[in-house]
Amino acid sequence: MSYVEKSLVPGETLLYETRHHWLVLLGPALVSVVFAALGVGCLAELVAAKDGKGMLVGASEMEVHATEFGGVLLIVVAIAVFAFGLAKRNATEMAVTNRRVLIKTGLGNRRTLDLMLSRVESIAVEETFWGRMLGFGSVILHGTGGTPESFVMISHPQEFRRNVQEQIGAHPPA
Repeated sequence: MSYVEKSLVPGETLLYETRHHWLVLLGPALVSVVFAALGVGCLAELVAAKDGKGMLVGASEMEVHATEFGGVLLIVVAIAVFAFGLAKRNATEMAVTNRRVLIKTGLGNRRTLDLMLSRVESIAVEETFWGRMLGFGSVILHGTGGTPESFVMISHPQEFRRNVQEQIGAHPPA
């Protein structure tokens, strides 16, 4: 169960939920590909050496085991880097309910923001050209009397803002 679902109070309805855009996985994916390629290269060298064509022909048994261990270790590191990036992406939740805006970020350390809709002073969206084309941007929330809260690389920021504005319009301040 997600943080947002656990945080709902009786009578509160979840209307819209979003996370970081998939593009935040690009860095971990590229690093993972490099490590995996190096690991596969080490293991391929072992296969070539067994056929008598590799650079390790005539190498000591210790060198062969070190290359094998290094190859496997690089592949494990590649998997770990990508898994960490995926977990970090999934650790960010942004939601709009019929009463408030909820935001949770962080994997080990958690940062949460629960802002009542009646206290939302403004919500800004910043999108680059590529952000508009690929569907990501930054959302900046201003609460009454508070400092701006920025959240970057959010999927569909305009839709998030529209949902906040619709709820504020549906429940005008008394």
